[in-house]
This record gives sequence, C-alpha cells and structure tokens, in this order.
Amino acid sequence: MAPRLQLEKAAWRWAETVRPEEVSQEHIETAYRIWLEPCIRGVCRRNCKGNPNCLVGIGEHIWLGEIDENSFHNIDDPNCERRKKNSFVGLTNLGATCYVNTFLQVWFLNLELRQALYLCPSTCSDYVLGDGIQEEKDYEPQTICEHLQYLFALLQNSNRRYIDPSGFVKALGLDTGQQQDAQEFSKLFMSLLEDTLSKQKNPDVRNIVQQQFCGEYAYVTVCNQCGRESKLLSKFYELELNIQGHKQLTDCISEFLKEEKLEGDNRYFCENCQSKQNATRKIRLLSLPCTLNLQLMRFVFDRQTGHKKKLNTYIGFSEILDMEPYVEHKGGSYVYELSAVLIHRGVSAYSGHYIAHVKDPQSGEWYKFNDEDIEKMEGKKLQLGIEEDLAEPSKSQTRKPKCGKGTHCSRNAYMLVYRLQTQEKPNTAVQVPAFLQELVDRDNSKFEEWCIEMAEMRKQSVDKGKAKHEEVKELYQRLPAGAVKALCKECVVERCRVLRLKNQLNEDYKTVNNLLKAAVKGNDGFWVGKSSLRSWRQLALEQLDEQDGDAEQSNGKMNGSTLNKDESKEERKEEEELNFNEDILCPHGELCISENERRLVSKEAWSKLQQYFPKAPEFPSYKECCSQCKILEREGEENEALHKMIANEQKTSLPNLFQDKNRPCLSNWPEDTDVLYIVSQFFVEEWRKFVRKPTRCSPVSSVGNSALLCPHGGLMFTFASMTKEDSKLIALIWPSEWQMIQKLFVVDHVIKIMRIEVGDVNPSETQYISEPKLCPECREGLLCQQQRDLREYTQATIYVHKVVDNKKVMKDSAPELNVSSSETEEDKEEAKPDGEKDPDFNQSNGGTKRQKISHQNYIAYQKQVIRRSMRHRKVRGEKALLVSANQTLKELKIQIMHAFSVAPFDQNLSIDGKILSDDCATLGTLGVIPESVILLKVLLCHNISNCWYPEKVKVKAFLGLSWITWINFYALVGSGLMNQLQIMLQWMMSCKFVCQKKGLKVLVFLDINL
Repeated sequence: MAPRLQLEKAAWRWAETVRPEEVSQEHIETAYRIWLEPCIRGVCRRNCKGNPNCLVGIGEHIWLGEIDENSFHNIDDPNCERRKKNSFVGLTNLGATCYVNTFLQVWFLNLELRQALYLCPSTCSDYVLGDGIQEEKDYEPQTICEHLQYLFALLQNSNRRYIDPSGFVKALGLDTGQQQDAQEFSKLFMSLLEDTLSKQKNPDVRNIVQQQFCGEYAYVTVCNQCGRESKLLSKFYELELNIQGHKQLTDCISEFLKEEKLEGDNRYFCENCQSKQNATRKIRLLSLPCTLNLQLMRFVFDRQTGHKKKLNTYIGFSEILDMEPYVEHKGGSYVYELSAVLIHRGVSAYSGHYIAHVKDPQSGEWYKFNDEDIEKMEGKKLQLGIEEDLAEPSKSQTRKPKCGKGTHCSRNAYMLVYRLQTQEKPNTAVQVPAFLQELVDRDNSKFEEWCIEMAEMRKQSVDKGKAKHEEVKELYQRLPAGAVKALCKECVVERCRVLRLKNQLNEDYKTVNNLLKAAVKGNDGFWVGKSSLRSWRQLALEQLDEQDGDAEQSNGKMNGSTLNKDESKEERKEEEELNFNEDILCPHGELCISENERRLVSKEAWSKLQQYFPKAPEFPSYKECCSQCKILEREGEENEALHKMIANEQKTSLPNLFQDKNRPCLSNWPEDTDVLYIVSQFFVEEWRKFVRKPTRCSPVSSVGNSALLCPHGGLMFTFASMTKEDSKLIALIWPSEWQMIQKLFVVDHVIKIMRIEVGDVNPSETQYISEPKLCPECREGLLCQQQRDLREYTQATIYVHKVVDNKKVMKDSAPELNVSSSETEEDKEEAKPDGEKDPDFNQSNGGTKRQKISHQNYIAYQKQVIRRSMRHRKVRGEKALLVSANQTLKELKIQIMHAFSVAPFDQNLSIDGKILSDDCATLGTLGVIPESVILLKVLLCHNISNCWYPEKVKVKAFLGLSWITWINFYALVGSGLMNQLQIMLQWMMSCKFVCQKKGLKVLVFLDINL
C-alpha cells in the first residue's frame, strides 16, 4: 500500500468503533494528522500528500538555499549597456536599417572623410549661450552634414555600447520597415553628400568626396577601317563588376575592361569614314581614387521570373590588390589594401541581414560590425566575408574553395572597399570639435544618470527581496505549528458517518431485500420508485463517495489539495440527476399518477433507505397523487377522444379522398362536372396521417393553398404541367368534396380549374381556365431555378438498367455491389384496394390478411390511382449509383464497370433515346439529372483484331472452400493493344472483386496467346 493510503487508513481507523456523536477533540486531531512528524529535507524528495507537516517540495529551496540576487528584480545590469574599453560603438537596428548601419561604420572608419566632416560649419553656434549648451532643450541637427557630424562624434567618444541613428534615418526619409537596395543607397547617398559639401568654402571639405572616392575612366572606340579613336570621359565612385561565371576578383576586373567588338547591326558610325564600320570598344582606367569601392553584382534581374535574384557563388579576393596592370598610365602607385568587406546574409535578394567586416586604420585589426554588436575578429587565420547564410540548410551550400595566404573567398560579400597603400602611417586620432564634444559629454552625463538610477532601482529590489527572504526563512523555521484550534468538527463527524455507512452498506442491502419480500400491512408503507429500488445500493455507494470527497475537500483532504471547480460542478450535476426516489416525482414535484413506476415498501425498509438518502422525497402510502397531473391526464384523454371523433367524422365525410379512390384526372376530364378544385398534396398527406393516427398526430386545421401561389397571388402551374410533372404536387377535389372541405377546414385561397366550351361549331373547342390565373413571370423563374438545381447537384442517385436484346435484365450476377440504400417503409406502402380496411380503427376484420385481387382488377385499379411516392421505385437487376453533375462520362463508365462487370469500351449508354458518347463531357451537360434512368447495352465485339474479350471461362468449386478460375484470352496484335490490355486488366480486377465480396478465395490464371 502506498504511504499516502497507509496514512489515510491510520488517520480514520478509529471511525470503525466510534459513532459520529462520540467524536472527541483527539479524534479530530488524529483525522487532521496534526501530530505526524515533519519530513526531513534531503530525505523526502517531494511533498508527501498524506502528511500535512511535510514542508518539502513547496518552494522552500528558493528561500532556504543560496541567495540569487537576480531573482529579486527584472532590471538588467546598466553596465552591460556601457561601452567596453578599446572597442567601437554600435548602431541600433530600427527594423530593416542594417544596410544603413554597415555603410555608416565604413564611412566612420574613413579618417579623412570624418576629419573633413568635422570641419564643416554647423548651426550649433546658434544653440550655444555663454559658455555652454542650453540644458532645457535637446540639440537637433538640421542638415545631412550635421547629422553625420553628430553621429560620428557619438561613435567616437560616446560611453554607450550603441547609439540610435533614428534622426539620421528620418532626415533621409527612409522607411525603417522596408529593406532598400544597399548598392543603390550607397550611390544615392554619395551623390547627396557630394552635392551638399560642394557648397562649402573650405576646399578640403568641398573636394573630400572626389578626393576619396572619385576616379575616372574613358569609353574608347577604335574604328577598324581608319584607326580613329573616340573617347568619352566619365567619373566613377565605384566599379560595378559582374561575378557571374567568375571565381576571382581579378577575372571580374578583366572582364570589366575587356574589349568589345562592334560588328553587324551593332557597327559604329565613324565620323572620319562617314559610314558605319566595324570597331572595338573598351574601358580604360585613367585615374583611381584613394578609396576604391568594388561593387560585386550579386543581385541581378532574372528574366524568367521577372524578379531580382541573388548569385550565391564564391568569389576569391586578396588583401593586397595591384591595379597597375589595369590602368592606362603606368608608373604611379596603384597598390591597394583591403579595408572593408560588406556582407549580405540570406539566399533571397528581397530579405536577409547586412553586416560588415571593417579594418581599423589605426591598429590594423579587423572588427565585425553587426548593428549593436561589435566583435573583434581574432584567430591565426583571418576569414573575411565568411558568414553562414540565414534559412538555408548546410547540405545545400556549395563547398568553399581553398584559399591561399592573404586571400579570402566569400559567397555573400557584395562590396569590397580597398584603400590606397601608403608608406606613411595614419595620423593620430581625429579630434572631435569642441561644440560636438560638448554635445557628446551631455549625452554621456545623461547616460551616467540613467546608469545610477537603474543601479539604485536594482539595489532597492535586492534589499526588499533579502528582507522578504529572511522573513520567510524565519517563518519556515517555526513550522509545523502544532495544535490548531480552527479544526472543523462537523466535517470529521460527517466523514465518520459516511465511512460507517460504507462499511454497513452490504449488510443493509441484504436486510432491505428481505424486507421487500414481506407484504406491507395497513397504511404504514411508503412509495418508492422501482428504478430507485433496483439501483439503490449503487446510488448509495456513489453518494457516499461524493460525500466523502466533499468532506475531504472541505477538510483540505488533510494535506491541502482541493478539487477542481469544474469537476465539482460536474459532480453536483450528476448528483441532481441520480437522486434517490426522484423517479416518481411528477413535473410539479408531487407523487406521479402512474402506479406502474412505483412500489409500496414497509416502514422498516424505508427507515433503512432513509439512512443513506436523508434528503430523498418521502411519500407515505396514504399520500394522494398530484392533482394537477390528474387534471392534465383527464384533459389528455378528452383530447384524444375528441381527436378520434374528429378523425372519424372527417374520414366519413371524405372517404374517397382518404382512400385515394375515384380521383379525378385532368388528362381525362370527367364528363359530369365542369369544375375541379385544387389543394396541396402536402395538405392531403398530413390530413391522412392524422386520420390514421389521431392520437399521435395533430389535427389539420387549414388547407394551406398559399404554397401553390406566387407572391402576386397567381397560380404557379400550367394546365399541361399539372397533368404531368406537377401532378404529384397537387390533389384534385370534386365539387362535392370541396363543399365538405370548406366546412371542415379553414380555406385561405380557392383554386379551381374550369372547363369552358368555346365557339358555335359542333363539336365546340374546349378550353381550361384556372382561377386564379397563371403568373407567367413567377412560373418562368420557377422553371429556371428547377433547371439550375438539376444541373448543379452533388451526390445524387441515378439508376442504370442493363439491357440485352432491348429487354431489361431482371437478375444480375453481382447484386451485392448495389450501393443504393433499401427502400423505406413509406416507399413500400402502396394504396389499399377497395376491400382493405384501415388498421388504425377498431374493426371486426382488422386482423385478417390483405385481400388478393386479380391481375385485371389490379391494372384497372392502377389506372385510377395516382402514386403518392415521389421516389423512383427500383426493380430487380437495376443498380443505383451516386454521381455528381461535374463528373465525366468516363468516370461514370468506371462505376458501371465495377457494378456490372462490363468494360467501358463495351458499354453503350443512352438516356431518353439519346446516346451518351462523349467521355469527356460532364453528366450535367449530357442532361443526366437526379433519379434519371440510364440504359446500358453491352456491345459484344467480334472483331478480335482490335479488342480483347474472354472466350472461355471455366469455374470449378472444390467443396465450397475455394474457387479456381481459368480465364483464357485469345487476341491478335492490333492497334491500341496496350490500351485494350489495360482496360481488360481492369475488367479482370472487377471480376476478382466480385468474388471477394462473396467471401471466397479466388485464384486467377491468365493465359494470353499472341
């Protein structure tokens, strides 16, 4: 037994010998297990459910273990936001501005550009009063140069780990949520910066962009006929290099400067020759800038998709680049060293992340700039431009080629920045102007104040946490509390009673059974429900369990666990449904009037039962039944009698209408009347149901002819339609019957058909007029809706008749494959002949068999009767299939093949005399509607050169255990051989399926002789 159950049993062992009224304080403390020894920490792994003094596993390790100050607050250490010594400052990513941050870091580490920007005059002079800056308002740069000045100053001397470039981004008008083309941004910003600085008076500032980034090349065209050269000079700030099909940077540069032949339609018009001539064209580098930007064209336009795509090919580049072989004028210094690599991580041109590897010009060390995070790139072998791709599995990545010393390979680098190599070392650190440094100092002081504030908040949270920790620790040491006065005696007494009743239940069950066998004398008995008596022990046990659970819940289950609220609600709901002796309660809460549901028990038996069900309703034997139920029962009997009387009267008044005899027909108008009345067939059917079963159905009070009229009050049916398809929606009434209907029912609308003789010629012309008249518009709308419904059905039933020699087959080989459901009882019900009596009324011959009628009488009777069933009556050998309007004829033939074992090419289908031959057409377009009957005629093809057919099938049964079937096919090789073979194999599988449906083992041998 589990320790919890052992403790539970020991806590209530005294209840076996102590009665509820004898419960003392000692019993209460034992039940609550107050004096159990507390568990020792380290020995008990988790909280013991049976011991309320167990203080293990209740979260004490948080308070009794080592103190973790970080658990007392959710404030990060402000020193984590402080810039580390000898490190650079990062830039915040505002959403999708990582490409801007990379260029800002590259430009910041261009010392010449930074120095020139510091020399730009600023509007900050208007912001200065006296010896300092106004404290009451923040500095807001006005121009692009001022934004760059302030950003560079913060990047140089800020104490923050990263700064916010939102002012600069907002001044450029960039969308922070949309990633722009990084290469296009570089070009546009350089053009904007050059235009802004060109207005400066200081030449070092005005010409800094041209000095640092601007080079010159010429488009040279040479005529092959006369040798004349034509030059077109152009400036460049970066060289755009095609990388497709190349592996090295030098190959990309060579292709950029490659000579191009102008021939054919692309010939060059030579001014010297005054005609189009073959020529050559190439680019000559005339001068190179100090900072050479090489754009690797990784993002190209894909003509097939109409979008940009990224070329993820590896390109090798060296740390030292000698450009002398590529320039026109030799002899200068054209050796460049790598200073920055801009990288795009990601496989798509429209998403990804931008980072930069930049070299510190002063220390010569490389750093990785990734927005807010700056990381020094250390290692024996420096790998530049290497960053793993985002959202791309490692298996799909191309293997990285081997690189020699001083060279690197990258599949993500999109821009390489080279600096002209000089013998002179870089100048000392660029000094920040005084007005900018004052702004930086002010920002640093704000940052320090914030750090102090955050540290103070952290300290206060830690102090509060430590004080709480000591308080809880002291409280824990006082536990357990010992004797408790607030213990519920009522809960213990109730549980003691429940436990004693549980132990006594089996004995009381035998006693009650013996008492029930004895007869009840006098008026000392009590009424008990028979259903309650049959299951009273089970009800008592469940109720005791529920009471025991409620007692444990209110008592905390002696260890603090409680039941779920939803579970308690469900249990209370079940209790209300299973209360004892409530099965003889009427809806008014009194004793029910049905004596078949209750039984009289003795007083001794009731007292035993009442011990277990003290709240059960009590009904002594002299208790009268519910007076309201008696009144309702009497009224119900009177209503039933009234309904029977009404049904009998209506049946007597309209006997022919009820039995569907001697009904008028529009196609064969009766000679003895010129007027026929119309009612809804639905009204007639409902009325017949009431007359047959007046005690179960409600009487019909209104004719309800409004269903046959349109909203304008016009008739919805023509005379011709009422003789054919709409005849099953209406019922024709004789004038004498109509007079009786007007007396028995409420008539909302009178609808009649009149026969009129027109003309003086003998015989005169007969016309039929309806009153009210036909509404043409509503009639046309009704027909359109019906046709639309017939063409847009799904899962409708159609019927297929197999025809041999123009005769329908009455029996088929595989009736088990019929997918239609069996006919309902309503469909099987047929109109009764004259001699048959209605079984719903007490008649002398009600138990006799149905009369037999002759074949001639049956035919005559059928002519008089209009069938009430609107469903198609299936005959033997007919298959019902479920189809949809959008299903093709070919798919239908496959269904028929499985149902009749007839291959599709042997099927000749027709409907209403129309041959169905287009296999690709849908059933809706072919005019197949629900309840349609399709005729299937099997084509027995004798041209064996074009088809396969079974010539001989032998079946032999062995003791009914298995069937072995030999099927021999003989055919000649003809056109469509493979197609015919495939269809015949489908036919064979259909035959095999038929046998499997019969539960037989099938073994098929196929012998094909070609």
